[in-house]
Amino acid sequence: MAGLARALAHAPRNRTVARLARSRAAAWLVNPHADVTAAELRAAVAGKTVLVTGASYGLGAATARRLGAAGATVVLLARTEHALEETARAVREAGGFAHPYPVDLSDPAAVEPVAADIIDRHGPVDVLVNNAGKSIRRSIADSTGRFGDFERTIGVNYLGPVRLMLALLPAMRERGSGHLVNISTIGVRIPPGPRWAAYQASKSAFDVFFRSTAAEAAADGVTASSVYMALIRTRMSAPTAIFDNLPGLSADEAAGIVCRAIVSRPAKISPWWADAAEVVFSAARHPWERIVAGMYRDSHGATTTQDTREIRP
Repeated sequence: MAGLARALAHAPRNRTVARLARSRAAAWLVNPHADVTAAELRAAVAGKTVLVTGASYGLGAATARRLGAAGATVVLLARTEHALEETARAVREAGGFAHPYPVDLSDPAAVEPVAADIIDRHGPVDVLVNNAGKSIRRSIADSTGRFGDFERTIGVNYLGPVRLMLALLPAMRERGSGHLVNISTIGVRIPPGPRWAAYQASKSAFDVFFRSTAAEAAADGVTASSVYMALIRTRMSAPTAIFDNLPGLSADEAAGIVCRAIVSRPAKISPWWADAAEVVFSAARHPWERIVAGMYRDSHGATTTQDTREIRP
């Protein structure tokens, strides 16, 4: 009886452990892997200048810490100054060099002066990691009268990164070397879903800009990697209940994938199933759109849409 009582007492905890184990196993199966050693990362970035946007929280902060520990000089851009200073402190405590630059990427007047200051102080950057982002999950019906949502999202996810690349890329091309990394989303490779119009449109716009620019910059020795992330469990996804039961990566795990892009410089890093999904969804576009529309109609009255409150870092 005592053994049964102990088993019953530990049952909730055991179920939680089992659920977490299943979630981690699923995340390992559906996501790309880091596959980069500390020595390989150090060889790639030690003594180099790496600029990371959105570096105050989540993936950006985790990536900056890894790069700093590997000997990079990390230039940190984000809007939230106090959090940016925390990231810089963590990089320095790990033995790295960090230079925070508080800036709102969606402010046209702010980006170019900051970029010029960075080049003056540090020279052309060796690696640019476009990570900053804003996510909104809201239906079109609930977006009536809220055009500002689209302006803010396009400013952070598209126009801001475009301005930054236009300001930094000429020096990289003139020097004849450098690497660009775009942290994109698997959402640009699969059909758009209800409530994601603002987010997926803005990310898709920058994805096309980035790949087109990469084709031109390659002629001058500048390489580029598009990283199509699935779910990462950060502030950006935490308020969205639909993600609770999906397999996801921690910020540190995802940072390992970013480091793989920096070390190996592939044109693309993406979940293994994404290529097949693009083919399947393309062939079955119209049936799939009817299914999704029906699911949205069925859930519309019972679901509260929400801004994911990703405060752009």
